[in-house]
Amino acid sequence: MANPTTDIPSYWDRYIQGVTPHEPEEAAELEWTQYREHGPGPELLGEPSTALEMGFGRGNAVAALASRGVKAAGVDVSPVAVRAARERWEHLGAEFHHADVTEFMGGTDRRWEAIYSIWGAAWFTDPRGLFPLVYNRLEPGGRFVFSNAPAVPRSYGVQGMYGAGFNGRRVWVYRWAYEPRVWEEILTAHGFADVRVWVEPAPDPDHVGTLIGTGHR
Repeated sequence: MANPTTDIPSYWDRYIQGVTPHEPEEAAELEWTQYREHGPGPELLGEPSTALEMGFGRGNAVAALASRGVKAAGVDVSPVAVRAARERWEHLGAEFHHADVTEFMGGTDRRWEAIYSIWGAAWFTDPRGLFPLVYNRLEPGGRFVFSNAPAVPRSYGVQGMYGAGFNGRRVWVYRWAYEPRVWEEILTAHGFADVRVWVEPAPDPDHVGTLIGTGHR
C-alpha cells in the first residue's frame, strides 16, 4: 500500500501546476474567500509587522503583505510552489520556505504577530497537532486566522479524498471539517482567546460559503 506522506508534495506540485496555473497578470492580493473581491480582507490580521502563511500556494497573499511593508513569510510543502513564488515575489522581500508545516513550526524559535492559512495547511493538518504549534509561534496578542470550505452537513472530523481521482494512482490527502461551534471549542481548548468562527455567505445564496476562524494569543 502506498504511503500517503510520500505523495503529499507531488500532489501539491500537481495542484499548483494544473489547478491553479500561473497567470502573468496575477496580482498580489489577500482574500479569504474563493470569490474574488468578496468578503473580508487583510484587516482580519490587524496591523502586524510580521506574518506567516501556512500553505501559501501561489504566494499572492504573502506578496500582498510584503508590498505593504510587512515582514512576510510563507511555508509550503510543494517545491514547485516555492520555486514559483520566489521567482515572482521574492523581490518584494517576502520569504518562502519549503517544508512540512508542522516540522517547520516545531523546528523554529521565531515568532510572528500574525499566522494565517487561506484554504491551506490549517485545513489539511490535524488541528490537535497544528494549533498548539501556531499558538507557541505567535507573539503575545498575535492573531491566528484561517479559512476553508464549510463542513458538509453531518460530515465532520477527518475526511479523506483521492488526489489523483478514482482512476489514477492511490494518492490521498486528509482534510478536517467541523461546524463553527466545534472549531471555536478547538481553538479555545488550545489557549486562543477572542475566538470567533463563522461561515461567510457566498455572493449567490445557494453557492458554497467560506468558513473563517480567528483567535488571539
